[in-house]
Amino acid sequence: MDFEGFHSLLGYRFHDPDLLRRALTHRSRSSAHNERLEYLGDSALNCVVALELYHRFPQLTEGELSRLRANLVNQQSLFGVARRCGFGEQILLGEGEIRSGGARRPSILADAVEAVVGAALLDGGFEAARNVVRTLFAGELATVDPRTTGKDPKTLLQEYLQGRRMPLPEYTIVQTRGEAHEHVFQVECVIPDLNIRSLGEGSSRRNAEQNAARKAYELAVRE
Repeated sequence: MDFEGFHSLLGYRFHDPDLLRRALTHRSRSSAHNERLEYLGDSALNCVVALELYHRFPQLTEGELSRLRANLVNQQSLFGVARRCGFGEQILLGEGEIRSGGARRPSILADAVEAVVGAALLDGGFEAARNVVRTLFAGELATVDPRTTGKDPKTLLQEYLQGRRMPLPEYTIVQTRGEAHEHVFQVECVIPDLNIRSLGEGSSRRNAEQNAARKAYELAVRE
């Protein structure tokens, strides 16, 4: 476990390294695991994101803010954050989970993100947790768009292409990993007219397609 490198990714240095270690310890590894920290982190994460959205979008109603938060705080978005920040290389697993690919499993990685937020809350209070969430979700918070509230990435991408009279994207399963009950799907989204290829992963084919579509949409709107 590389505490130094991970501290910089989190934007926060733990005073008690054992709290961070526990946050990254799965129950398959030790009885001192991260499930109670995950419980704390879930509440803290939702609170911090709610505050960020409340201040960024004073014109939105309660329902609109709630939908935006739900789009930001869910297993797939947490999985994406964990993948981007290298949680899979830091998490401590039992031998069985290591063999079955637990370090790539969306549920395990998403739970670890929440647990780290919970650990920061205990270690340094609410401001510490807030700093961790702001760092981990910096990209998601910077690009959140109220105009797309409630629309999934595949729908957004389809509408974007149809508005420009382009063919719809093609989705292909590239790879599946893990046990039958915990598959991780990798899907490629291709838009030939824009020369765009993007990969997405998820715990189901649908989630993987949505993640691939999200990346393709981000690339398309930059063209």
